[in-house]
Amino acid sequence: MRALIMSDSHGWENELKEVVDRHRADVDAIFHCGDSELSAASPALQNVSTVRGNCDHGSDFPEELVETVRDTTFFVGHGHLLNVKMTEMNLIYKGEEASADILCYGHTHIPVATEEKGKIIINPGSMRLPRQYRVGSYVIVDTSDTAVNVNFYSIDGQKLNDLSKSFSKNG
Repeated sequence: MRALIMSDSHGWENELKEVVDRHRADVDAIFHCGDSELSAASPALQNVSTVRGNCDHGSDFPEELVETVRDTTFFVGHGHLLNVKMTEMNLIYKGEEASADILCYGHTHIPVATEEKGKIIINPGSMRLPRQYRVGSYVIVDTSDTAVNVNFYSIDGQKLNDLSKSFSKNG
């Protein structure tokens, strides 16, 4: 299973579409973790599972979503309603309730890949307004029978090795 995960593109329609188009044929799913500041009708978000962030107005997108792609279940939420700037615990609880394998969020603009309570937690960072990292980023996550590989990329498609991580699957 392979998925593209993005967040916090804050109005960047052309740049977002460029990243989506770059990877669309190579992934099984595409997720946007909120604050796209675009409407659901935007060409950049076609066939992209998107949640609403605190800067997304209207009701075009759900607050959170749970989606199973092949054998991997994702929980996706922006994070502002889960208090992710203070703790990831609410996100972890939501992921446990959803029986999710991978928990995705945005909001903080800080790229993160970690494992907690058997769940892989991913914040792809902000595409447009990165914090605590020098460039905007997004993630391609690959799962196999033995590992979950979380690879971060800059907006121009260069792999960010210092952020990328691999996690062994137990069992």
